[in-house]
Amino acid sequence: MDQKNLKFLVIGVLLALVVAIVAVFLASPNPDGLDSTALIASGQKTLTAPATGENISVEAPGHFTYASPMPDYSLGGKWGPMGGIIAMVTGTILVFAIVIGLAWLLKKRKMSKKQIS
Repeated sequence: MDQKNLKFLVIGVLLALVVAIVAVFLASPNPDGLDSTALIASGQKTLTAPATGENISVEAPGHFTYASPMPDYSLGGKWGPMGGIIAMVTGTILVFAIVIGLAWLLKKRKMSKKQIS
């Protein structure tokens, strides 16, 4: 990787981290469009009702539940905004690492195909 690409990559990661940190303070506690749609579809909210910030609970055959390691992009109420910052930064770095790993694997695969040809 040349110096120009490395600089571009580092600046991009730093900007993503800044956005992640700022997002903690700008995020709404009310359900977003996806949450609101799920509430409407499950009959827990009408289309014109105001958002309440309540959790979605659906009990139906074949429905499964899971526990998120960082629910609502936080580490729980006791951490406050710092928990949100840690969760967002962790998620950003994790996604970055996955993308870099996939790019490395694809490049390795492409290089091995060139050697075979």
